[in-house]
Amino acid sequence: MKTILITGGAGFIGSNFAHRLRQHHPDWRILVLDLLTYAGSTENFPVQTPWQGDEHFQFWFGDVCNGELVDMLVSQSDLVVHFAAESHVTRSIYDNYTFFRTDVLGTHAVANAVLKYRDRIERFIHISTSEVYGTAESPAMSEEHSLKPLSPYASAKCGADRLVWSYFSTYSIPSVIIRPFNNYGPRQHLEKVVPRFITSVLLGEPLTVHGGGEAARDFVFVEDNCSAIEIALTCDLSKVKGRIFNVGSGQHRSILEIARDVLRVMGGSESQIKFVGERPGQVFRHTADCTALRETLGWAPSVGWLDGLALTADWYRSNRAWWEKQVWMRQIPIILANGKRELH
Repeated sequence: MKTILITGGAGFIGSNFAHRLRQHHPDWRILVLDLLTYAGSTENFPVQTPWQGDEHFQFWFGDVCNGELVDMLVSQSDLVVHFAAESHVTRSIYDNYTFFRTDVLGTHAVANAVLKYRDRIERFIHISTSEVYGTAESPAMSEEHSLKPLSPYASAKCGADRLVWSYFSTYSIPSVIIRPFNNYGPRQHLEKVVPRFITSVLLGEPLTVHGGGEAARDFVFVEDNCSAIEIALTCDLSKVKGRIFNVGSGQHRSILEIARDVLRVMGGSESQIKFVGERPGQVFRHTADCTALRETLGWAPSVGWLDGLALTADWYRSNRAWWEKQVWMRQIPIILANGKRELH
């Protein structure tokens, strides 16, 4: 039986990954560390009463920046997957300190604990992000693409990404860095574009699109991302130690196209689209090159865009009680470079 520590396991991707582990590795012991900030919830867990715990699932309410707590949990673990981070570009403009504290100092605490117990830790998966790249400088972005983060969130994640890399380079810890492109699917906070659009349709409200909607992203269904993480976690270590892997679909689509697709899947009208000012720190295109992941581990996405969108829309239709309490958080007040205050 393996013991795995999942930091940030009450959040979107982390909780989906916990669900996957419960299905595929029911004999594993899962430790979840989460501070339950605004985007994390015990409702996301694969067990009904996580505060009671059981032989295979244990929830620790705590801060990833608490080195003593992280140290204690890592000392019990064979595997570590580090999701814990603040993760919204617009919110990082509104509250940048929180992002640097959690994303950089939290990663520092985890990396130090992994180093301390490296004789026990079999693998350390750090979940980075494609936002570290900035705007695409090539048709498809490989792991060799330059790192030019454009927002406080992206720069904080870039610092964490490079910190983990430095620990591998200096100490040869068994680390793997995963750089997911935009994820979507069940249990995603309404601040993110796909659930924001879906719930806007359900509420009969306009779908707000930044600028002209030309900014484009590579979207991958969260289950596909979790499958890539699981493969990187369970394959032969020699294939992945010290490696960096993109996870994406290899296709990009503009935010305006996404709004139109949501409306098409849900039976809405394009008249519901409303354009607002451009978001600061906007990345204008991301397209994943996943050659390394495909050739090394044989991974490929299995859920198509429209199929994943339909599955996601159905989940939000069926789980209004989960998301209705987040409606007020869909828009964030930020100050633009010209001093103007806008809701984004």
